[in-house]
Amino acid sequence: MLVIVVENAPPRLRGRLAIWLLEVRAGVYVGKVSRRIREMIWDQIEKGIEDGNAVMAWSTNTESGFDFLTLGKNRRIPKEMDGIKLVSFLPENDISEDVKEPQ
Repeated sequence: MLVIVVENAPPRLRGRLAIWLLEVRAGVYVGKVSRRIREMIWDQIEKGIEDGNAVMAWSTNTESGFDFLTLGKNRRIPKEMDGIKLVSFLPENDISEDVKEPQ
């Protein structure tokens, strides 16, 4: 299972995502795709997000049962602690600039 949420995404990126996934709400896409397609979709998001932001979560064989990536300005920053990925919040006036987490 794959879930992608985009905010402030350009229409051309939203249209591209709709080719591979079902848009169940505005900016929320779900589907079941292979790892190769998931990586290709994330590459398209990185190239086309512009000033928006995105999060992609998918099922995987980890302690939590899922993994996720984020991109763009957001108060929520992924942090890994003891092998589990958690989310840290920044103060409202300290929104991070174009956060990309290492893969």
